[in-house]
Amino acid sequence: MLTEQQTELLALANMKMPFGKYKGYFLVDIPEPYYVWYNSKGFPENKLGKQLQLMYEIKLNGLESLIRPLVKR
Repeated sequence: MLTEQQTELLALANMKMPFGKYKGYFLVDIPEPYYVWYNSKGFPENKLGKQLQLMYEIKLNGLESLIRPLVKR
């Protein structure tokens, strides 16, 4: 049985961007400058915003290699 954190991490790894230039891309596949832009403008105040902010921190710290194996392509 997965913990809440494990479930959230799997959801993050398999979340696709629902709109914009990167619509359909897995969040981990979106380039870091996109997250830097969001960080400067402000992340949305919803679940997606929280996921984008977490992915920003993951990319900023070079931890994408921990997320990529969880993606179901």
